[in-house]
Amino acid sequence: METAQPGILLDVPQNCRYLTFGLVPGADPSEALGKLKEYGVDEGMVVGLGKSVVSALGQEVDGLRPFPTLVGPGVDIPATPAALWFWLRGNDPGKLVHRANALKKLLSPAFRVDEVVDGFKHDETPEGMGRDLSGYEDGTENPEDHEAVEAAVVRGKGPGMDGSSFVAAQRWIHDLSTFQNMSQQDRDHTIGRRVSDNEELDDAPESAHVKRTAQEDFEPEAFVVRRSMPWADANNEGLEFVAFGASLDAYEAQLTRMSGLEDGTVDALFRFSRPVTGAYFWCPPVEDGKLNLAAIGM
Repeated sequence: METAQPGILLDVPQNCRYLTFGLVPGADPSEALGKLKEYGVDEGMVVGLGKSVVSALGQEVDGLRPFPTLVGPGVDIPATPAALWFWLRGNDPGKLVHRANALKKLLSPAFRVDEVVDGFKHDETPEGMGRDLSGYEDGTENPEDHEAVEAAVVRGKGPGMDGSSFVAAQRWIHDLSTFQNMSQQDRDHTIGRRVSDNEELDDAPESAHVKRTAQEDFEPEAFVVRRSMPWADANNEGLEFVAFGASLDAYEAQLTRMSGLEDGTVDALFRFSRPVTGAYFWCPPVEDGKLNLAAIGM
């Protein structure tokens, strides 16, 4: 029986490593993908395939498309496509390093590593939720249980597609100095919640992030399952935004509204943060612990 990759529906881990791979020019990805299929998938790894590698096989995945480049009022949202995307999940950063190295070796020489980013859970709440580096709880409105499956997992599309998912991955860089120099009320109004108790603010401006992305306010409703985690390196820090969906439509609707292209109101999040990457991937279903790649002819 086909099922979703288990890491998609689990809560975020204590630590993670994001890997993106590009296809080496002229390389045939078939052998490497065959090895990846046999490698297997467990709750410690989520795998996504980009449109370029699917096209290199002469195949199409219904619903997989390029990430949009959006330009709103004072806002630039880039697209940075990749062939493969991995979300390695765990509690031990050293084990994540070793697993990443094993994947690099497995996929060489057809694929090259383009980017490695380490993420972590920050300031965990008593309920087990993580916080963004801004201090605000992340994922408050996530659907749960059956509703999460409905939002994130493909159903009714037939063998090879049922149990799969689509993911939007964006890395955001925060200007935390700018954010921390705002008054507390201004920070709360930027997000649309009180940081002290996570309560949504009715009097927040229409630009507040919560109001811009209220999933139930779209037509149709735009529910996704967010699995975002903070990241930091020697130069910058921010949020690796990750959203799984049964299609890419819900996330794209949210992003379009955030950019101000829908009604001219830009999400206040852009006052202190900006996206520097953006890509869509298809996460194949799992059968007997291995990726089911039948939808792309493997």
